[in-house]
Amino acid sequence: MRSVATACADTMIADKLFRPIKVGNLELANRIAMAPMSRYLCPEGIPHEKVSAYYARRALNQVGLIITEATYIGHPTAPSYEGVPYFAGEAALAGWAKVRKAVHAAGGKIFPQLWHTGSFRNSSMAPRPGVPGVGPSENLNAFTGHAEPTKAMTEKEILEVIEAYAEAAEAAQRLGFDGVEIHGAHGYLIDEFFWATSNRRADRYGGNRRERARFAVEVIEAMRDRVGPDFPISFRYSQWKQQDYKAVLGKTPAELAEVLEPLVDAGVSIVHCSTRRLWEPGFPIENDMTLAGWTRKITGLPVIAVGGTGLDRPGLNAAEAASLDVIEKPLARNEFDILAVGRALLADPAWALKVRQGRAVEGVGYSKEQLKSLF
Repeated sequence: MRSVATACADTMIADKLFRPIKVGNLELANRIAMAPMSRYLCPEGIPHEKVSAYYARRALNQVGLIITEATYIGHPTAPSYEGVPYFAGEAALAGWAKVRKAVHAAGGKIFPQLWHTGSFRNSSMAPRPGVPGVGPSENLNAFTGHAEPTKAMTEKEILEVIEAYAEAAEAAQRLGFDGVEIHGAHGYLIDEFFWATSNRRADRYGGNRRERARFAVEVIEAMRDRVGPDFPISFRYSQWKQQDYKAVLGKTPAELAEVLEPLVDAGVSIVHCSTRRLWEPGFPIENDMTLAGWTRKITGLPVIAVGGTGLDRPGLNAAEAASLDVIEKPLARNEFDILAVGRALLADPAWALKVRQGRAVEGVGYSKEQLKSLF
């Protein structure tokens, strides 16, 4: 049972989270975002009416910003998993236009997250069997569960993928989305270029940290050329990889800055800092500032923080809703601007509203069974 002190802390946190915020030219009703979570429930890669209702339901329950599940850019090497929607092609974009309309009608704002899975693909995968997985370098894919190696991308392929990202951003702006997010985290293609373990190139896309950031920089620059200076571009990064939870892009703030600063110069608007437990210190050799706080300090940009909020056992399934006190300190220290919430919002469309009303304890706990349907 929660103590009176815990309930009071949750009330103060909720008060801060539900103040309107302006991030660049983006005005949000509050500081709650729905984190991107793959659902694998779009046959043929086309979003349908249940997808529209799924996102609109969260917006109606006072989630200020919806970041969609990861969506494939329009390049043959991008997809790895069936049921993931595309953000390319007439049919998929028509579906996304309906999703955007539904979220706006519910009072929310929405970004599509744009994705290339990199070496997580192998040549047996639908929808394009025969197309190999690609990455910055040839890598034996033991860590992704594939027997075949990743094919090292040619410069021509790199430029084609950059163009596909730019086309997707332009489509999002044309369809009336409020911004876009680039998935540059968790060991997928863009993150593979950042990571020395997977990027051993000897050309201009390899080298030191700043040089390994060139691919991401060129993706951002190509998007900016298409959408202009004011359209919001969020960039999601992580230290950890699915292949290695202990991996880091930078062991110190100075090393991390070598990765993040070029992204700022290229024209990113928002940095989405993906951690497994957002309240933990970003660097063990420094003070107790979170990684989101370091990201904000390094970049000078608005930051989205994510990682475990609303789960009673961070990083695991949650049997019941949890206190918000774990974010009290970083929120009070202004270490992030927007709080992204994943599984708690997947489990309970009304989670944000319950938090605002002081009823967070009534939240529905997360379980893997909930992944089987959209509700």
